[in-house]
Amino acid sequence: MTSRRDFLKCGAALAAATALPAHAFAQAGTAGAGSAGAIFAPSPGKWRQFEVVTALRVAPAEGKAGPAQAWVPLPSYSAADWFKPGENRWSTNAASATVVTDPHYGSQMLHLVWAPGEAAPAVEITSTFATRDRATDLTKPGSVAALSAQERALFLKATDLIPTDGIVKATADRITAGKTSDLEKSRAIYEWVVENTYRNAATRGCGSGDIAALLTSGNLGGKCADLNALFVGLNRAAGIPARDLYGIRVAPSAFGYKSLGANSPTISKAQHCRAEVWLDGFGWVATDPADVRKVVLEEPPGKNAMDDAKVVAARTALFGAWEGNWLAYNDGHDIALPGSSGPKLGFLMYPQAEVASLRHDCLDPDAFTYTIKASEIAV
Repeated sequence: MTSRRDFLKCGAALAAATALPAHAFAQAGTAGAGSAGAIFAPSPGKWRQFEVVTALRVAPAEGKAGPAQAWVPLPSYSAADWFKPGENRWSTNAASATVVTDPHYGSQMLHLVWAPGEAAPAVEITSTFATRDRATDLTKPGSVAALSAQERALFLKATDLIPTDGIVKATADRITAGKTSDLEKSRAIYEWVVENTYRNAATRGCGSGDIAALLTSGNLGGKCADLNALFVGLNRAAGIPARDLYGIRVAPSAFGYKSLGANSPTISKAQHCRAEVWLDGFGWVATDPADVRKVVLEEPPGKNAMDDAKVVAARTALFGAWEGNWLAYNDGHDIALPGSSGPKLGFLMYPQAEVASLRHDCLDPDAFTYTIKASEIAV
């Protein structure tokens, strides 16, 4: 019998694979993103496979003693045309490690509980997935199966942080006035978000996603979980199904955009929320107005004008397309952490942990502590 300090070996075994070396994360620059003829034009092509390793070492709670538990998001989203989650395996000294599925959205997490007195709670999780670029030709509607009534209701309903009435509804009505089709309405909402918001570098993490507070404040600054949630909420208020997808960047941009990729194998702070909208005749369509504002603020040399070629190229592409250098965890909201008496999460994109029922700051990986690393698998 092994002791409680021995690592338990769990999960499905992965096929042997050779990871690309760290220099694969060097800045890609062949597309000329910094030139007057900037190119950002993702389109479906070759599938890429990645491995992501999340390692937690749960720090003790200051001045408190008690049992530790953690919840780590697992890739549970799937889309046949651009994202295929693979297998997860883990090693841990936890007394129990259980995959839990949220009953509303299907979001999955690994729930770990350590025995009382465990001095060094730890886990390492390895996840694999395949992804590729995606793009929709919005000039050519096709025959797409309709959303089920259940899915339509789910992706139209309000959440705790994304209401669809009050100031959100009034704003959506104003933006879409005179528009007739869902495509026209959603594009108008996208352009409005791009024009009227800004990326606030001082916002912690990816933001809170509280869109009513954002609109009420009149200060439309934030990061991806704020700005893309605003896009989603305005679409839902306009009667158009939409959803946030919560994930993490895993590789550099192949188009040379430093701001739109993970430029190091260590991606502990590379979380990113994207968005999708359902348009009849097209299905789920990729969008990311928040990344347009990221290009404005951060793409070298920084603080770019809206008519800068890099910004224009990203703005044009990111209503209908995005790049396959990103892992999708889930599309869930209002996530209750099993075994916790603490508050629900607006979304599950970061590892979570509690010691003596005190929740760690998930936005401070160095104090938590956790590291997330990504590598592309050669096939």
